[in-house]
Amino acid sequence: MSAQLIVLGALLCFASALVSLVVPRRTQVLTAVIQVSGGIIGLAGCIAGFRGAGAALRLPWQVPMGVAAVRVDALSAFFAAPVFLLGVLGAVYAERYWPSSKPRAAYVRCFFGIATGALSLVLVAANTLFFVALWEIVALACFFLVGTDTADADARGAAWLYLAASHIATLTLFGLVTLLHSATGTWSFVPLSRAVASSDTGSALFWLAIVAFGIKAGMMPFHVWLPAAHAAAPTHVSAVMSGVVIKMGIYGLVRVLSLYPAVPDWMGGTVLTLGIISSILGVAFALAQHDLKRLLAYHSIENIGIILAGLGVGYIARGHGLVMIAMLGFAGGLLHVWNHGLFKALLFFGAGSAIHATHTREIDRMGGLARRMPMVAAGFLTGAVAISGLPPLNGFVSEWLIYVAGFKAVVGPMRGGWAWLLLLAVVPALALTGALALACFVKAFGAVFLGNPRTREAAEAGQAPASMRLAMVPLVLACVAIGVVPVALAPLLSRIVAIASGVSMSLVTTLAPLQRIAAPMAFVLAITVSALVIRLRRAPRTVTWDCGYARPTARMQYSSSSTARTLVAFFAWVMPPSVHAPGQLPLFPAEAALSTHMPDTVLDRGLLPALRRLQRIAGIAHYIQSGRVQLYLVYLGVTLLALLVWSLR
Repeated sequence: MSAQLIVLGALLCFASALVSLVVPRRTQVLTAVIQVSGGIIGLAGCIAGFRGAGAALRLPWQVPMGVAAVRVDALSAFFAAPVFLLGVLGAVYAERYWPSSKPRAAYVRCFFGIATGALSLVLVAANTLFFVALWEIVALACFFLVGTDTADADARGAAWLYLAASHIATLTLFGLVTLLHSATGTWSFVPLSRAVASSDTGSALFWLAIVAFGIKAGMMPFHVWLPAAHAAAPTHVSAVMSGVVIKMGIYGLVRVLSLYPAVPDWMGGTVLTLGIISSILGVAFALAQHDLKRLLAYHSIENIGIILAGLGVGYIARGHGLVMIAMLGFAGGLLHVWNHGLFKALLFFGAGSAIHATHTREIDRMGGLARRMPMVAAGFLTGAVAISGLPPLNGFVSEWLIYVAGFKAVVGPMRGGWAWLLLLAVVPALALTGALALACFVKAFGAVFLGNPRTREAAEAGQAPASMRLAMVPLVLACVAIGVVPVALAPLLSRIVAIASGVSMSLVTTLAPLQRIAAPMAFVLAITVSALVIRLRRAPRTVTWDCGYARPTARMQYSSSSTARTLVAFFAWVMPPSVHAPGQLPLFPAEAALSTHMPDTVLDRGLLPALRRLQRIAGIAHYIQSGRVQLYLVYLGVTLLALLVWSLR
């Protein structure tokens, strides 16, 4: 029954897209109702799939060698559930964020329905060709959504960059499924034999999976498309792309590696290394951003790194027979898939509300919004605490599992060797990532919601519309619920880890201590927030200490750059900033301007310059292939003469 419900939910998402196209005007409510209905039905199918018993469904499909086969197990249902949830909340949020009065509203609703419907089917596809076809549908739908604002050159560039990266991933995926077919003789996801897994074919499959799924997940150094695409897309689309679309890469990697009878240390070490690099550099780049949505986009790279770090620990520990450590690593990494989807969507919804009110994404053009939109500020703050890995919210639970796995691995029996050294780096890397994330969201929340308004638009901002605030409520409750009662997810996580890795063990006793400490901490947090709200409402209104300035202005506040300057400078060796500063100024300058920009090291300093050089080299062909018939006749004559000389030798 779970397969039928998930397919029905996906078909309703497609139906919402069709309705928005056929009757583009006055259908916004109907489209949203169909999308929400599909999401609720799909969620019901996922809940049924959590039980672990596989449910299969075959649909008619005329593509040669392919079968529209769907199979739902606990792992696929686990990844599909956030797709339906965020699809529902995104449709509710878009009711006022992107109403019918805005340009291209029907266009956005159409491709949003296509993206969520296809994405949910990707995660339950049992046939590899069907999987690739759905993968491409998701990529094309997201391409059109990213490029919604056709008048914006940056949005158009972000859309084309996303499409190019997605097609590279798709081509790599074609190689992966073809090689998998040659090794197994079937177009289905079936386990590899030990001989194939340990051969060069097994190694090639792994590297193809790293490239294809690494691009889709946005892990470094394959992340080049992600910051621009997430920033350019409409906010509810950004929430879905960050919350679930990039998890398609994690799902693909987990699904392919689950086919190996045993994952060698070097494969697990590669996953762990990529996770550590992505987590640290992702949050470092986020610290340097002035654009609120780009800041959140780089945090997606950071959290993909945390997920990969947990999986990497699990694969290495599993290879050495350390069942408890493997269970903790896999459980932490996979639980973070859910957690990141929840708090990142919450953060994007909060950011979108601030952008909707101020008409800018620049952090330094906001300020003081907490007084004007307190409910949005509270939701954003909840997401900020969760993404920083602080108790008692959900981000703490999944990171705590990886921490425990890292500590146990260091003091465990596999001391010595390069794999142990990698495991030794897990805890410091997570600690550094968490500290930098906390600093980044102190900067973001402080500059956006605290202080005084920096612009007239911020000063005139009002409370976000009801539908936008309503979409944030379930996400806040979910972040709190997982943090306070994590043991409720222990049976589900145990089943998922068993499917993903073959490691079977109960997590109930492991998560029980968290439940004992989370409830008191949640109580203390509630008391603190309540006292703060009461105090703010009863506190007398007066000016703050002005430090001796008779007329302080908002320009005297800390900016996003000044808040993070010291920490960003620490990473200047890998991410040098671009600074535009005036030359030598006179003693009493009339005006001066200073601006900083953080180019992406891989894209702006590596890939694009290399492509420009290649373009200049390829430009030589313009002179050779000029379109002049006389020149082509000369080429023919020279070629015939060369062949004649060759034949006479």
